[in-house]
Amino acid sequence: MTLPEGIANRVALEFPSKAENVAFARTAIAVFASQLDFTLDELDEVKVAVSEAVSNAVIHAYGDEPGLVRVEAAITADGELLIEIVDRGQGIEDVETARQAQWTSRPEERMGLGFTFMEQYMDRVEVESAPGAGTRVLLRKRPAAARVAG
Repeated sequence: MTLPEGIANRVALEFPSKAENVAFARTAIAVFASQLDFTLDELDEVKVAVSEAVSNAVIHAYGDEPGLVRVEAAITADGELLIEIVDRGQGIEDVETARQAQWTSRPEERMGLGFTFMEQYMDRVEVESAPGAGTRVLLRKRPAAARVAG
């Protein structure tokens, strides 16, 4: 992760692109995020967003070949949670199309709501991808109490 100035804490995970690792990633990042003043509902939102981003990497990045997924989370000095999910898989040909609700590369088995959930539950979602070069998703969120106070 290209970290901005003023990181108070950070954690990094790297694991094979297996479905059973999605729950691990979502739980580990939620525990890390609990250092901030998130409500339980907000922590659930973080879990859903992380699950969707990691699931996308597991399902779409490498096809049937094994690969690695890296998840980094950081807390900034001013109380923002940053979560970066990176794969070095096949990438996304058209990121804007992929971010549209109900678009999926696998319509026979997926609903295509991953990015929709990420965007609903996080303050900001940034996606960088290129065919053959993998995908990087950056999720950003502040606790609601901090957003109101700010």
